[in-house]
Amino acid sequence: MLDSAQVTYQILWQSHATQSIEQTAAQRGICPSQMLKTIVLRDMGGRYAMACVPGDQQVSPPKVRQYLGCRRMTLANAEQVRTVTGYELGAVAPLATPHSLPVFFDRQIWAYDTVTISSGDRHAGLWVKVEDLIALCQPTLADICRAKSSEAY
Repeated sequence: MLDSAQVTYQILWQSHATQSIEQTAAQRGICPSQMLKTIVLRDMGGRYAMACVPGDQQVSPPKVRQYLGCRRMTLANAEQVRTVTGYELGAVAPLATPHSLPVFFDRQIWAYDTVTISSGDRHAGLWVKVEDLIALCQPTLADICRAKSSEAY
């Protein structure tokens, strides 16, 4: 998708799959805030959305649900994530999913000119320009992060 859109990117290979944002950032040689993690949420009616927030932040499902007009949203489980995105947990990218999903980016994405996203492979990430990522994903830009003192997602 990036090649066909003529988007410049760099692959960041990792020596092994990681279990946390901190481990991934360390392998990539960056700080967690430079990573854009993609969280899949599900409402009680079975609708899904992708929420992308900086790696050192947590998504607020109540904030996302306000944009979708639903009563409750929860994190999708591993099977649901795989079904709706085609990716495994820990490898979800906001690009090229088999189902059209609403995509939300937290406004903090503008803190950097470039960020890393998952490549769809747990052994690699991608450096991309924020402006290119926004042009490709056409997200809703919103305040969707939790307050730092809240329970983590």
